[in-house]
Amino acid sequence: MLWGASLGALELRSEGGATRLRATFPYGAETELAPGRREVIAARAFADRIEAGGEIHLLAGHDYEKPLASRAAGSLDVTDTDAALVIEATISETMRGITYVRDFLGAHGAGLVRGLSPGFRVPAGGEQIERRGDGLVRTITRADLFELSAVTRPAYPSAQIEARAWETHQDRLPYRGPVHPLNRWRV
Repeated sequence: MLWGASLGALELRSEGGATRLRATFPYGAETELAPGRREVIAARAFADRIEAGGEIHLLAGHDYEKPLASRAAGSLDVTDTDAALVIEATISETMRGITYVRDFLGAHGAGLVRGLSPGFRVPAGGEQIERRGDGLVRTITRADLFELSAVTRPAYPSAQIEARAWETHQDRLPYRGPVHPLNRWRV
């Protein structure tokens, strides 16, 4: 599995008990993955799997043990346009009670999680590699998208993450559900 990343536009909104997340991963942005190794993801490179209705997850830090939303659960919408990949997710009030979700929302609120990173596989014929000067540029023209993750350090710095919260007084109250003894310090 390969990961790319972007600082697209990630917006969080708390409304009632749910948190709504909207993010974009812009196409065509070139980034340096290592000295002499650059990469760009072409417009609609992820279209095949998206249009086929394949399962895609929104994760915290590329960790399948930390899902935030998914297409199968009906909590993630993924749209592919010529300009960007756009996601819209709903993190339910129930999900907000889970420790890693609270950790993600807290880290995002503190400005620590600002990147969006797709996890994908490139099939045969899905890339073009060209030499430019002393380096190589890989253009991904077709890839199977399996997940998108909120990350602290993205590979594609051309995107940005922003958060906005419109909340009521009730939304600011701390979570008061059951707490495992080993997690008391997190409450």
